Amino acid sequence: MKVRAGRGFSLEELKAAGIPKKLAPTITPSLLSSQDVRVRKFKAGGSNLEELATTYNSVWKAGGDGGLVDSSARFELLLNGNLRLTNGSGGVVWQSQTQNRGVTTAVLDDSGNLSLRNGSIIVWSSFENPTDTILPNQSFTTSMRLQSGSYSFSLLDVGNLTLRWNADTIYWNQALNSSFNGNLSSPTLRLQQIGILQLSDPMLAVPVNMAYSSDYGEGTDILRYLKLDTDGNLRIYSSDRGSGNSTERWAAVLDQCRVYGWCGNMGICSYDDSTPVCGCPSQNFELSDPRDSRKGCKRKMEIEDCPSSTTMLQLEHTEFLTYPPELSSQIFFVGISACRLNCLVGGSCVASTSLADGTGQCYLKGSTFISGYQSPALPSTSYIKVCGPVQPNPTSTSTMDTNQRSSKKLPAWVVGVVVVSTLVGLVLLEVGLWFWCCRNSPKFGGLSAQYALLEYASGAPVQFLYKELQRSTKGFKEKLGAGETNGKKFSIWAYEEFEKGNINSIVDKRLAEHEVDMEQAIRAIMVSFWCIQEQPSQRPTMGKVVQMLEGITPIDKPPVPKVMIDTSLGGTSIGNVSSISALSTFATSAPPLSSSSSSLQLGAISSVSESNLKTTSLI
Repeated sequence: MKVRAGRGFSLEELKAAGIPKKLAPTITPSLLSSQDVRVRKFKAGGSNLEELATTYNSVWKAGGDGGLVDSSARFELLLNGNLRLTNGSGGVVWQSQTQNRGVTTAVLDDSGNLSLRNGSIIVWSSFENPTDTILPNQSFTTSMRLQSGSYSFSLLDVGNLTLRWNADTIYWNQALNSSFNGNLSSPTLRLQQIGILQLSDPMLAVPVNMAYSSDYGEGTDILRYLKLDTDGNLRIYSSDRGSGNSTERWAAVLDQCRVYGWCGNMGICSYDDSTPVCGCPSQNFELSDPRDSRKGCKRKMEIEDCPSSTTMLQLEHTEFLTYPPELSSQIFFVGISACRLNCLVGGSCVASTSLADGTGQCYLKGSTFISGYQSPALPSTSYIKVCGPVQPNPTSTSTMDTNQRSSKKLPAWVVGVVVVSTLVGLVLLEVGLWFWCCRNSPKFGGLSAQYALLEYASGAPVQFLYKELQRSTKGFKEKLGAGETNGKKFSIWAYEEFEKGNINSIVDKRLAEHEVDMEQAIRAIMVSFWCIQEQPSQRPTMGKVVQMLEGITPIDKPPVPKVMIDTSLGGTSIGNVSSISALSTFATSAPPLSSSSSSLQLGAISSVSESNLKTTSLI
């Protein structure tokens, strides 16, 4: 029997159609919503027991964890309006407690909410009675609780989200990320369809985002839900509609071994690669259930039955988890040895942990339930009381194999080849370093060390040997200073082009691909001519240079630059080359522009191109 969402089924319709009012699993009835959320029965955990649930996967179960029934169970909507689940013997496993409240219809809407209604009034709904899952837009308040085995999830009046073991030990507590202090009036938690877990309250100016799924905001046809799993972790899942597969998108406790009691009493949680596994502290213990390591361990011999004295089993890199409310009564500040001895002589102490993190904190565990976590990353050392002698766990097979392989001796000829190869490599490295360091030495025809990059960049005068100059000029046949244009110094050529108005010919050709601000280029050229004046008094200060470049201070027409050109050696002498850093971005090979284009670009300084100034050189 399938009933579309929004319509439901009534007792009168069942009677008129001749359908039994008792919905037995053998009939396999189903309520179906348009979002593929259905009410169905299914087998639980491979057993012969079954449970009734509304589901993407299982998102609500009649009776929660206690709703397991056999195949002869019945799901009944009684004439008095009560919806109940009974087992094969007729015992009531779960009921809605809605008798005599006028219930006439059961409806499963598109949001996944199963409700019992009196007309349009909702008398009872699965959204108001969640079991282990919250669906999108379902309101979760402080009066509600998610339950999965020994673990529960609740919302506190102050807005904190908490995970508990056995209703008292809080192993995860997330507070509001807000400056608000004190209790809220009516906090409500909702999972938005886009994957944001949001807390709202009339006393909050805006809702507070408590968590984000890793795919939040993605996709329009994705089902998301928040679920408290049987391992005690709270997770957000995503499922492509109709796929039946769910993917974890967020977890409250990132380190699963930090979930209290995940490996049961006396169990030690550790990781096999990235998978958490459970084991016992030593061979003084054995699994409580050999088929399920998560059910913890038990002593092979109880402390009160020890034939001899008790001792403390030492566990390196191990911590016995301690959470409120037991924290305040079990913390002490003592050294590692005292942490061990105090527990050994204490009648009520069964285990202890020294954090060994510099704080001197020691936890003495007096409870009968011990939850352990072991990891190489933990600096702590823990002790647990056992009957002597201590029987440590054997080294793992993989570790033993590694040690055996490392202990095998290599043949002598292999050792010889390795040694000879290493020596040859060192010799080759030595030769290579010698060549690299000495190839530029004057003794071997290279440039002197004074020409090193660091010395050149420091601004100190560069020194050359006579042999270096002879080699650089090919026996004094070539002229040093290749930065000339037609044998003319760059500053003289640039000034002549400037006089002609050919600014583009001065600008570096590599800037042709970019838009050049000609007004800025002209200012830079004029400033550079002022900066290379021979007389220091004519050179502007740095402050004035900045003002001139920014256009704050007007720039007067610069005088002709004076450059010393020595021609007495027939083109082989070295002139005093001025350093023109301001013109370092300008090239010398671009052709001059026509007079029309020059006059347009020069603008206010077009009169400069009309002047005829004589270039003076000092011999």
